[in-house]
Amino acid sequence: MESAGLVSIALCTYNGAKYLSGQLDSLINQTYSPIEIIVVDDCSTDETFTILADYASKYPQFRIYKNEENLGFTANFEKAVKLCSADLIALCDQDDLWHPQKIELQVNAIKDNIFIYHDSEFIHEDGTGMNKKMSDLMNLYRGDAPETFLFFNCVSGHSILLKKQLIDDALPLKKDYFHDWWLAYVATNIGKIDFIPQCLVQYRQHDKSDTNILRLERKKDVYKFSSVQKVERTYKWLGYCAGFKKNKNPGLINAIYKAYTARINNYLSFGLSILLYKYRKTIFYIRKKSKLSNFNYVYSQVWGLKTKKLFSKN
Repeated sequence: MESAGLVSIALCTYNGAKYLSGQLDSLINQTYSPIEIIVVDDCSTDETFTILADYASKYPQFRIYKNEENLGFTANFEKAVKLCSADLIALCDQDDLWHPQKIELQVNAIKDNIFIYHDSEFIHEDGTGMNKKMSDLMNLYRGDAPETFLFFNCVSGHSILLKKQLIDDALPLKKDYFHDWWLAYVATNIGKIDFIPQCLVQYRQHDKSDTNILRLERKKDVYKFSSVQKVERTYKWLGYCAGFKKNKNPGLINAIYKAYTARINNYLSFGLSILLYKYRKTIFYIRKKSKLSNFNYVYSQVWGLKTKKLFSKN
């Protein structure tokens, strides 16, 4: 294929030695060229940086950095993408396996989209297949309707190839919220996104994964929240969305945020449910559930935070 120019791969690492070599091998075996692999290690205490240094000594496309202090994932990710020099940036996790043509296929398909993503195959910790893919769990979305990402997300960071212009609008990222979800929301406000239906990443599931999309039983799940916490987190998330300066549909976003504010401050609130039902085709597009299940979700939003706190006490 004719090269479209340099592509940067942004990889953040932290105590990922167990699976890292397999991921790095899948990066250097990409059919697309030229690429640069930007790796920022966030003060790993295992053999992660030793592995990175070994690869960097063998392959000139690697540029590795080690933080002097632990920044946490969000700040470390921001640092990594800022260090990328290409106009196209692929996001990468430390424990997955990439299809050899992942970058090539995404570069060919991105066209006038702000970013392009793809389907992914789930694998067990030992690398064996789980016979399940991302699109089995949710509908993948292509288009430019930001309200699609207000309550649900179908974009995984490891699947994204983005145009650098998105970074200018998306930063700073929202601490304690998934960066891929925010990137999808911002991207659909300033342009449009598309996806490739092919599985181009083997997405490893294990106890230390940042996400637990399959809801597997874990020894410790730091992202498990009570019903009250979920409402409070959604409210804060919607506040970020409403506060985005380039919102395409500010009237709708502000109305939903106002309705959620009413839910936060009351025992019962019907305004949010009315809006969710009115715009259900867009808002529930990602959610691969029955009409009855979506209706039950709409109905559940009637209960205000005060009611939820009352029941949690009891």
